[in-house]
Amino acid sequence: MGEAFSRRRAVTWGAAAGAALPFIGSPAVAAEDNAAGRFFDVTKFGAKGDGRTIDTAAINRAIDGAAARGGTVYFPAGTYASYSIHLKSNVALYLGANATILAAAPAGGKGYDPAEPGAGNPYQDFGHSHWHNSLIWGENLENVTIEGPGKIDGKGLVAGGSAESAPLNGNKAIALKLCRNVAIRDITIVNGGHFGILPTGVDNFRIDGLVIDTNRDGINIDCCKNVRIANTTVNSPNDDAIVLKSSYALNTVRDTENVTIDNCFVSGYNLGTLVDGTYKTSSYGRTGRVKFGTEANGGFRNIAISNVVFEYCRGLALETVDGGWLEDVTITNLTMRKVQMPLFLRLGARMRGPAGIPVGFLRRVSISDVTTFDADPRYPSCFAGIPGHPIEDVKLSNIRHHLAGGLTPGDAVQNPPELETAYPEPSMFGTLPAHGFFIRHARGISLDNVDVRVGTPDTRPAFVIRDVADLDVHHCRAEPGTPTFVLDGVDDFRVSDGRPVAEARVEHADHQEL
Repeated sequence: MGEAFSRRRAVTWGAAAGAALPFIGSPAVAAEDNAAGRFFDVTKFGAKGDGRTIDTAAINRAIDGAAARGGTVYFPAGTYASYSIHLKSNVALYLGANATILAAAPAGGKGYDPAEPGAGNPYQDFGHSHWHNSLIWGENLENVTIEGPGKIDGKGLVAGGSAESAPLNGNKAIALKLCRNVAIRDITIVNGGHFGILPTGVDNFRIDGLVIDTNRDGINIDCCKNVRIANTTVNSPNDDAIVLKSSYALNTVRDTENVTIDNCFVSGYNLGTLVDGTYKTSSYGRTGRVKFGTEANGGFRNIAISNVVFEYCRGLALETVDGGWLEDVTITNLTMRKVQMPLFLRLGARMRGPAGIPVGFLRRVSISDVTTFDADPRYPSCFAGIPGHPIEDVKLSNIRHHLAGGLTPGDAVQNPPELETAYPEPSMFGTLPAHGFFIRHARGISLDNVDVRVGTPDTRPAFVIRDVADLDVHHCRAEPGTPTFVLDGVDDFRVSDGRPVAEARVEHADHQEL
C-alpha cells in the first residue's frame, strides 16, 4: 500500500492537525498506517471528485477497506457525486475543507438503494419506515463518525415520495437504524431531502457543530437513548428543525430518553439563505422549530433543553397524541423573535398506533427564562389537554412574553374546538381568545414572574383559563385595560403580587373575569 509513515512524522502531523482533524498521508497511497490511525483516501480507490462522475462504488470500496482494518475514510477537496453510501462499524468519514458529497439525481436506470421492507404497520409514513433509500445509511452498526469542515449537498434527493412511485429515488441525507456510539460533527448539510438526519433506535448519539439548511425536517431523533445535540444551527422554513419522536417504526414501543439539546439556533429563513448569508425572510408561519412529537407511541423522558435561539419560525412544541408519555422535561434560556406560538403543550388522542393503547400523559415540565418578542398575535402560548386527560404539573418562571398584538375578541375563535383526534399544530384551534396564554384541561400549573405584553393594543384577555384546577400565579404582569384573567370551570386559582390584578383567590368559578 505504499511507504509507511514514520512514527515521528505521524505524531507530529497528527498533533498539528488536532484530535478532530486527522492528517491524511501521501496522495500516492490509498491507506497509511501510523500512530494517528489508518486513513483511506477515496480518490485512491477511484473517486474522481469532479461533480459529474458517479463515485458511489469508489466511496464504498474505501469504506470496506476502512471497515476491514478500522480507520478513517477521507474526502479531499472536490465534489463527489454519489448514490447510496454504506456505512460500516468502526469507520469514520472525514470530509475535508472544500469537500462535498453530492446526492446525484437518478439517471440511466441507476439510483439509490431500494427502500427495504419497512415497519410493516400502517402507523408510520414512508419516510419514517425506510432507511436504505438514502444518500448515507447504516443499520446495526457501532462506533461510527461523520465529521469535518466539508459539506453534504442533497440536491438529488426528493422531499417525499414512495418506492412505488419512484423506486430509484433517495429521500434522506443520513439515515441510521439500530446503531450505537455514533457521532456527527462540524459538517454542513444543505437540501437534506425529507430528513437531513434520521436516526431510529440509535443510542449514545452525539451531534455537535452542524449547520443544516433544508426544506423538510432537519434532525429527527426517533426512539433513541442518550443523545446530545449541541452547537448546531438548523434552518428549515417548511418543516421542523430539531424534532424528538417516539414512533412505532421499529414495530415496538421504544422511548426517546436522556436527551440534551443546548447552544442551538433554529430558524425559518428562505431555503439556502442561511448558508449563503442573505437571511431572507417571509411572514409568520415558517416552521423551523424545536418539537417533541408528533409520533409519540412511546415516551419522552429525562429531556433537558437550554440556550436555544428561535427566529422567523414556530416556537417550542411539546406534543404527545398517540398514547405516549411525556415527562421530566426541563427547558431554560430560550430567546424567540417573530415566532408563531412561543410555547405549545398538547396532550391529544389521535392514537395512530395499535388498538387498545390508552391516552398518554404530559406532566412534570419546567420552562424558565424565556424571552419572546413580536410573536404572531393570532397564536399566543397554548397548553391544551383533552376532557378527562389534563396536562399536569407544569411550572413556568421568568417568562417575557411579547406578541405583536392588534386583535380584538371578535377576531378570535371564542370556543376553540377540542379536536381530540387531530394532528397537533399551533394553528389547529384558530385565532385564540387570549393575547398571552390559553390554558385548557390542565391541573397543577404554576406561573411565576410571567410578563405578558403586546406591541399594539389588543383587547383580548391576557389569560383565558378553562377546565383547570390548582393554578398559582405569582408576580405576573399584564397590560391594563382588558380583563387579565377569564376563568371558566376553574378550581383553586390563586394570584399573588401581580399587576394589574394584585391578589385573588377563587375556590371555584363557572365563569369569572378578573
